[in-house]
Amino acid sequence: MRPALALLAAACLLVTGCGGSGGDAETSAAPGGGDTLEQLWRAPGEDVAVIPGTENHEPGDVRVSFLVVDAEGQVSLLPTARVWVARALEAPPFLESTAQLERIGVPGGAEADATHIYVAHLRLPEPGTYWLLAEPEGGKELVQALGNVVVSADDPEPGPGDPAPPSETPTVASTGGDLSKLTTRTPPDVSLLRYSVASSLRAKVPFVVTFSTPKFCSSRTCGPVVDVVEETARRFEGKGVRFIHVEVYAGNDPAQGFNQWIQEWGLETEPWTFVVGRNGKIVERFEGAVSVRELEETVNGLVEPASG
Repeated sequence: MRPALALLAAACLLVTGCGGSGGDAETSAAPGGGDTLEQLWRAPGEDVAVIPGTENHEPGDVRVSFLVVDAEGQVSLLPTARVWVARALEAPPFLESTAQLERIGVPGGAEADATHIYVAHLRLPEPGTYWLLAEPEGGKELVQALGNVVVSADDPEPGPGDPAPPSETPTVASTGGDLSKLTTRTPPDVSLLRYSVASSLRAKVPFVVTFSTPKFCSSRTCGPVVDVVEETARRFEGKGVRFIHVEVYAGNDPAQGFNQWIQEWGLETEPWTFVVGRNGKIVERFEGAVSVRELEETVNGLVEPASG
């Protein structure tokens, strides 16, 4: 994720120099009122590049996260952002949607450069490279962020409906209680180190597994992922759902590259968080930062209602 973030941001900045879009807050019958994406982009306002939080997307219902940072380096914290998607800069948008601002940490937890991120859910049924234009709503000054969303037919990461790889991920028991081998978080997230992926699959229980590294996270947003998973675990205590944290580097040393477990899952970036049902199939996946609200909402669907 890291090199792609920088390259995309740089590419977007090279083409800026025009304005952001204006317009009212109501969605018209034709996305963007019939204007091309470039025309929307050239309307008065401040130009910036989208700073993406996701880069791996499969055809279908796509979760796209991103930051909007103004020319002064301030991250937008407006509750919503208007989003337009087109197949080319000179084409009219075929999709208009609203991105919601999500908190990507917990109070008192790990800090990142950004505390919130925009998340949009877009219907992109075909592979391809799409243009995305985002405009936070309600600010004193218009800010327009431009970037790309790449949808790939051969995305290597497992997705919803795929079986979870039965990885014998390490636990407190398997390492003889040596927490330094299990986590780079301070203090250690012991509650997330009790179960392996393989044992959870054998037990046929729903679980959440996050592949992430608090200490060596290098993006603006990924540090608090383990905190988010731990907070969600607290909310589901006693409800039969397991929560698992797996570090991503061999020996917890970035110089040694990704460890065997992240490779078994076919992951080429980090962090990733997966929600797996009791049937062993992936229900949802979250690339990069995820909020407690998003994760809790998904896990709620796995919890059997209490008998009356």
